[in-house]
Amino acid sequence: MLPWTALGLALSLRLALARSGAERGPPASAPQGDLLFLLDSSASVSHYEFSRVREFLGQLAAPLPLGPEALHASLVHVGSQPHTEFPFNQHSSGAAVQDAIRAAAQRMGDTNTGLALAYAKEQLFAEAAGARPGVPKVLVWVTDGGSSDPVGPPMQELKDLGVTIFIVSTGRGNLLELSAAASAPAQKHLHFVDVDDLHIIARELRGSILDAMRPQHLHASEVTPSGFRLAWPPLLTADSGYYVLEVAPSAEPGTARRQQLPGNATDWAWDGLDPDTDYDVVLVPESNVRLVRPQHLRVRTLLGEAGSGRRWGLGPRGWAGRWGGGAGLGPRLTGSSPAEEAGPERIVISHARPRSLRVSWAPALGPAAALSYHVQFGPLGGGAAQRVEVPAGRNSTTLQGLAPGTAYLVTVTAAFRSGRERALSAKACTPDGERSRPPRPPPPGSGGREP
Repeated sequence: MLPWTALGLALSLRLALARSGAERGPPASAPQGDLLFLLDSSASVSHYEFSRVREFLGQLAAPLPLGPEALHASLVHVGSQPHTEFPFNQHSSGAAVQDAIRAAAQRMGDTNTGLALAYAKEQLFAEAAGARPGVPKVLVWVTDGGSSDPVGPPMQELKDLGVTIFIVSTGRGNLLELSAAASAPAQKHLHFVDVDDLHIIARELRGSILDAMRPQHLHASEVTPSGFRLAWPPLLTADSGYYVLEVAPSAEPGTARRQQLPGNATDWAWDGLDPDTDYDVVLVPESNVRLVRPQHLRVRTLLGEAGSGRRWGLGPRGWAGRWGGGAGLGPRLTGSSPAEEAGPERIVISHARPRSLRVSWAPALGPAAALSYHVQFGPLGGGAAQRVEVPAGRNSTTLQGLAPGTAYLVTVTAAFRSGRERALSAKACTPDGERSRPPRPPPPGSGGREP
């Protein structure tokens, strides 16, 4: 009887484990998605900067789980015309992608980033480029901050299609425009970092990319004060069932809003929500074919116009802020500025001392001259940001009370009569200060005097 008893116990244990696994739901699957690197390869980037960025992208890609049923990666150059270095279906391992990135040659030419973004949108959704339907899409744009054509409209088209946008700026460019271009929240998707310090953000950025590509999770993107976009993996099909999507303030679960969606849906955008509020989201797959467990998520909307304004700060890995509305310390763009409302076009750093430096800029001229300027600055290595007001008749100011041997991010913002603002950012470094040294003992036989 012992063999039969042992067999019965084994079968009972196996059934119990199966039920336990069913209650817990399916095991977590590997990240899956299409990852496109957009590399500024134009003549505005020095050969040294290009080589450092290329090395950074290789280091970023090498540990990623690339493969036929996992991540696919592609590289597109920004230049006069966009150019694909390799499509999504060419390399099936992180090491192969790393080698391909390191072999990429700089293309030179103009910095037509907007044109490259429109091209990237086609690549991300084109099966001819190796893209796959129904998987998360992620774009990592590495830039020196400048572009010869507008990036806002094509970037918004990408985000409207559910693409997660990460931006790495090597210390120049318009902080506000880059913050608007990156996926929300900006502190997670935008990095300002010196080209020699790119390795500092590699691990954090890689983790964020993997989080955006985990197909078993319901996740939120494009978070604003009044709403957010939800996305999930294809759990059903149009013929196998439908979804019920529910969202409710965490403090008022009885005021839930519901939306029924077809089984082939993979995203939905909620709007008309309250700012600075926690919302509980439930996605319920309804199917008679197979049981699919509901998915839950909590999302907090950003601060709105009624909030306390932006929170500015500089984290250890670069500029970070909580981008909401309000009249906080941070400058703001309200709507699209007319062509005549041109902000500062160039920032010049001069007279750098251990504890001060001078900031000058090309003033905003023309029919809509700036009413005033303000200069926002803070250390890239961590610390609070400060602000200096500058009247319209001046185009320079001296920043005081700085720390020796420190890199700062400086943003000059022009304010116009219409209420709009235009800004430009640049990196500035203070030199090391004099270090106190103990007096050296006089040499023997000098009579107490140094020669």
